[in-house]
Amino acid sequence: MIRRCDWCETNDLMRRYHDTEWGVPVHDDRRHFEFLVLDTFQAGLSWNIILQKREGFRSAFAGFDPQAVARFGAEDIERLLGDTGIVRNRRKIEATLRNARAFLDLQARFGSFDAFVWRFVEGAPIVHRFETPSELPAESVQSQAMSKELKRLGFGFVGSTTCYAYMQAAGMINDHLVGCFRHEELAGPAPVTGRPRARSGRRAS
Repeated sequence: MIRRCDWCETNDLMRRYHDTEWGVPVHDDRRHFEFLVLDTFQAGLSWNIILQKREGFRSAFAGFDPQAVARFGAEDIERLLGDTGIVRNRRKIEATLRNARAFLDLQARFGSFDAFVWRFVEGAPIVHRFETPSELPAESVQSQAMSKELKRLGFGFVGSTTCYAYMQAAGMINDHLVGCFRHEELAGPAPVTGRPRARSGRRAS
């Protein structure tokens, strides 16, 4: 029997995401932007809701192309507010448009968003060895630093807990439980141990 992290056992879609994406290091800027968009809309909601609407978000936000989203204007905001395929929240929609523009600014400064964001974990995934769901944190020193810097650069809806969920999704942090079959597959030969400061229940993206 395959052992997985408890949070993904809701349905097949969640299990597939857990098995194939969660915690896998991302180095493609469009994928980074996708996870930023999805985690922005997840704030206050469950990941299952967002995952169910993922294709709706993909269609609504131009295939998660930051250049295209950066060109969205007032008419696009109204269109998105009427789109039942996504979470219709004006503040999150407006933040996503601002984030796309800030995302492009970072690409211009650093060559890629990937080069910028991986600095917060010194270029390599942080691998934790948590054994129970209650140990999974809501944030970390790294997510706090990322949140502070992104806000300074004009991003919205990027609080520390949102950044931590994004870092989990983008593989900058491996928070698969040690009993999960994906933990060692993603851990590599030399796991890094350490425990982020703030703790809560599951914060899987």
